[in-house]
Amino acid sequence: MDKVRYGIVGIGKQGSNYAKRLKKGMDKNGVLTAVCDIDEGRRKWAESNLEGVKVFSDRADMFASGLIDAVIIDTPHYAHPGIAKEALSAGLHVLCDKPAGVYTKAVREAAEFGATKPELKFGILYNQRTNKVYVKAKEIIDSGRLGQLKRIVWIITNWYRPQAYYDQGGWRGTWAGEGGGVLINQDPHQLDLFTWLAGRPVKRVWSVCKTVGRKINVENDVTAVCEFEGGAEGVFITSTHDAPGTNRLEITGDGGKLIIEGNSDITMKLTFVENATPEPKFSAENKVFMGKIPNKTYKYKLGLFDMIKGAIEQQHINVIRNFSHVVLGKESKLIAPYADGLNGLTFSNAIHLSGWTGKEVVYPIDEELYIEELENRIAEEKQDGAKKA
Repeated sequence: MDKVRYGIVGIGKQGSNYAKRLKKGMDKNGVLTAVCDIDEGRRKWAESNLEGVKVFSDRADMFASGLIDAVIIDTPHYAHPGIAKEALSAGLHVLCDKPAGVYTKAVREAAEFGATKPELKFGILYNQRTNKVYVKAKEIIDSGRLGQLKRIVWIITNWYRPQAYYDQGGWRGTWAGEGGGVLINQDPHQLDLFTWLAGRPVKRVWSVCKTVGRKINVENDVTAVCEFEGGAEGVFITSTHDAPGTNRLEITGDGGKLIIEGNSDITMKLTFVENATPEPKFSAENKVFMGKIPNKTYKYKLGLFDMIKGAIEQQHINVIRNFSHVVLGKESKLIAPYADGLNGLTFSNAIHLSGWTGKEVVYPIDEELYIEELENRIAEEKQDGAKKA
């Protein structure tokens, strides 16, 4: 195999972007050979804009066509795990867009099924893991320079969505259509990064989830508190109704503090304040009343070349390139295996479940209770017949 032949399931807004980038040859090791969508209008768009690419209305036909080696899944959230299993069963490599699914049981089962087919690569499009600012933060944390983790606080409220956003499609802002609000739609990357950067599992979660100022059924305002294995604490605050919003991530350890802030991928900056002495050691040895630890500040942000490159390409193509390399044996490790999608989704499900029940949620979460609570909300939605005020 010289190049990975890709087929895309779902060519809506994001899927069509992937199609155009592959068609332009932005992945030198991959080629777009087929797309599939149940929507006739999208198929007509593909026929007009993707010359030489086979267009299917049935994904099973595309999977069996012999035209593709790998599948990119970009359908509504609920369908992701099931389509992934179908593609794996057909002997195809799978790269799934975020989120991995809506609830952990389905994602866990898909991940377990993928593990039975080690010859096939199974990844998730967590493009934010390629953002050089987050990569640098991960490098500092893993090097041990930050020391023992104490606290992670992320305020990510720059997702502003007016009512018109939710009104454009009947499925938006509904439990049946999306399976959630800001947590499942806007935040999967941040929920992944929150746990990825921590580098340790969450133990328990308590949250408040609300709907503020919008005629929708799902949450658009969340405050969650968690405890990680090892004792560190986390706070995750997010919304789609704050204006202006904030994007600030602060990670504190014995060795100092990391701060990441900025309202776009290309304007983000990282500040690392590194203690000259780890805090516990300084506290034990210091004899000065109100003594302060000497520190040094390091700043990191993207260079002009990276800014321009990021603006043109977007980070998703970097994940696709990595996936192609791994399929072809040119790299050994996926940026994000599909099973990693369980980490952020479990955190998301735990936040929902705590918000719904008003109780602390201890890991492992009760998957059946989550599904039951979600189905109750879908049933209420159907009974109401409309979005709530």
